[in-house]
Order: sequence, then C-alpha cells, then structure tokens
Amino acid sequence: MSEPSSGTRPAPMFGARLPIDRPTLSFELYPPRDVDHAPLTWRAVRALEAVRPDFVSVTYGASGHTRVTSRALVSRIIRETTLTPIAHLTCVGTSREEVATIVGEFLDGGVRSFLALRGDPPAEHGTWQPHADGVPTAAALVGLLRQIEAERCATSPAQRIRALVKPLSIAVAAFPRGNAVTGSTRAQDIQALADKQRAGADFAITQVFYDADAYLGLVAEARRAGVTIPIIPGLLATTDPARLLRTQELTGVPVPRELFDLLGSAPDERERHRRGIRFAAGLVAGVLDGGAPGIHLYTFNRHEAALDLLDAVGFPFPPAAASGATARAVSDVAT
Repeated sequence: MSEPSSGTRPAPMFGARLPIDRPTLSFELYPPRDVDHAPLTWRAVRALEAVRPDFVSVTYGASGHTRVTSRALVSRIIRETTLTPIAHLTCVGTSREEVATIVGEFLDGGVRSFLALRGDPPAEHGTWQPHADGVPTAAALVGLLRQIEAERCATSPAQRIRALVKPLSIAVAAFPRGNAVTGSTRAQDIQALADKQRAGADFAITQVFYDADAYLGLVAEARRAGVTIPIIPGLLATTDPARLLRTQELTGVPVPRELFDLLGSAPDERERHRRGIRFAAGLVAGVLDGGAPGIHLYTFNRHEAALDLLDAVGFPFPPAAASGATARAVSDVAT
C-alpha cells in the first residue's frame, strides 16, 4: 500500500478497461441460523456477487458459536457462486488442537483465505481469558495457520501444487482509534499489527470508524512503525440509526452525535436514507483520496444500502459488473 496522498481518484470508467490499481471492493456477511432456509441472506449474496467484489468475508462468533453455520455459508458460497470467501477464525475459548481441526475443515472445503482474529469474549464471560492450551493472540493464530499449511504441503505433493496455484492468504484486524473492547490504545494495536505482520499476515481490515482522519492517522503511524502490509478501511453504510447503535454496542466505537442528529432530523425514511448515504459517501471519498487500497463494507446481510453507497461514489466496477441498480434487479429474482 502506498502512503496516503492528497491526489484525487480517476473518474469511474464503466464498460472500459480499468487501471490496474482500481480500488478493491469487499463485503462482510454473517451466517444465518439456517443457511439453506435464509432467502434474504442469499438474495443479498447474489446482489453483492453481481458487482464482482474481490472477496467477501464470513464472520465467526465468539468461542466459535457459529462454527457450523459459518462453514455452511462459506461452503455454499464456494459451491454456488463466483465469490471468493474469507473465513473469519477466532481463538477464544478454544484449544490449539481444536483450532487446528477447524482450520483443516475449512481448508478441506476449499477455503484459501482467512481473517485471523483473537476474538472478543462471550458476553456471559465479560473478560477475555486464553484457553489453557490455546492460542493467546491473533499473531499466534496467524503463525498456526502458516504452520498447518506448511505441514500439509510437506506431507502431500498434491496439496503443495494446490498451494502454489492458489496460495493461502491471511488477513488480520486493525483498529483506527484503539480497540475499545479491550481498552488498548492505537499505539498498542499498531504494535500488535506489526506482530501479526511478522507472523505472516498479508493484509489488514480495519474496524468501523466515522471520520477519514482516524483511518489515515492509523496508516501513517503504522508505516512509521514498520508495518508495510495493505490496510483496508472497514466502513458501514450509515443509513439506519438502530444498526448504528448496535454496531456501537458490539465494537465500542462511538457514533458521532452529529450523525444521529442528521438522520434523526430527516422528515421521512427516504430522506434519512439519502442523508446517510451522503455521509458515508464522503467518508469513502476521504479514505480513497487519502490512498486507501480499497473499501470493505459491513453489510449486516443487507445489500441495498451498500449498493446505493457504491452508486453514490461512482465506484469503478470491473467492466462486466452490474451497476447497483442492475444488481438489485438481479436480487429480486434470486433465491
């Protein structure tokens, strides 16, 4: 990733050959209780697929409580779509042997990308405690993933060939203003990010934030600390006050009072949506103009606001990709 700059992005070129440095686009999904009977989730998957993102990430709950449904959603995405899934992986309350088993299940299912997270403690526990025979940090989890892959390649020539054709990639988390859940500072999280890089992480995705300076400051400070891996900003289409509040509860990242006021003063839902998209579009423009390599959108399994946001900023889709409006038409008939 290059250093943030003050240059402007090239104009969108729909239907034309795009520059090789076109920003990346990705989305986050979470597994429903029953992957095979969740039409709204699958409709969102199909709508997001239509704009040809670089990847989609699939969440994995604290203590692996969505292990089965996470794997089911990832497997269905691999089988039935053109999307590249990144499987979230946490190490909360899980032994090293159990983590290795889970990784093996994902790898055997065709997964070649992971988002390695330490994970937050389950709500009923309150504080994070490493398993007595577990993986204590995200950096250690990255190292374990690299070790498992190396062992598989050493014992299987076929696996080694597959790894050469499709190398394992590992993403990690970054925190623009520190991790409010753990109480860590930005400086501490940057040190942890450097540790993850040394362990073999390929790129990072940030926690949600609401001002471009939070992201740009993180990148600048991380570069000074020797972190060279790309850092993708994680963003939310800021149209739903209830969802913003839920995100604030989950992450500890405060939503700006002025954003709540902006949405709350809208005379109707249509205007509230328009104001939220305009706010989020300004944030997307700010990080891309500042040098971000792409954007990662937290969707809550709803595609409408995410696609409206991409349309609002004129995001440069690949030539064969549908526009947001076309994607929504596709979603209306998807099952």
